[in-house]
Amino acid sequence: MVEISWRSRRRKITSLSAMEIADPNTGGMGAYCDGRILTAQQSQHVIDTIIEPAIRATGFTGFLYAGLMMTSAGPKVLEFKRAVGRSETQPLMHRLDSSFADMLMRGATGSLAGAGLRWKADPSVCVVLAASGYPGQVRPGDMIHESPAAGRSCFQAGTKVTERGLETAGGRVLGVTASGPTLASAISNVYGAVEHIHFDGCITGGHRTKGLKRWP
Repeated sequence: MVEISWRSRRRKITSLSAMEIADPNTGGMGAYCDGRILTAQQSQHVIDTIIEPAIRATGFTGFLYAGLMMTSAGPKVLEFKRAVGRSETQPLMHRLDSSFADMLMRGATGSLAGAGLRWKADPSVCVVLAASGYPGQVRPGDMIHESPAAGRSCFQAGTKVTERGLETAGGRVLGVTASGPTLASAISNVYGAVEHIHFDGCITGGHRTKGLKRWP
């Protein structure tokens, strides 16, 4: 159960050696998941040389996030996380075409052998809507106004329900997620969906277009 084709949007780091951050450092502000970005051979290479060795060495069972950098010398590991969260998970769940709950139960009961996940062919894109002041001191309590938008999912994070309705209650408030037959159309669809949501001081994540250069 490995899906490795996503990229997250973060603020710029100008000097990796000194870790001098030009702008305030955010968490993930968006991600996309497109199964075509890596070839089947590249995906298998990652599984054979990174994922499976890590699992064998640790005996880990669960959701393993491998942050990779694809280089001319092959994939390099930046980090491992054992977490389901942040903006990378939303497009994964949007593309998933089988029961994630069943897979989690299998993992918890040691019955993963022979199990697999099905994925929708269309790429999915998530854009994070953050509260006023993020990534610094955020302002809670802004009302969230939404009108219907077909074909999208809205994952709630920093929200709460009060007598007034749905309000902001954290830094990263919503993960708006949509798909399309191409990565470009998925990006267009998700920003179209974002237009249907409003709260005061809303900060919207932006997407790099590097992935678009891989496909016509």
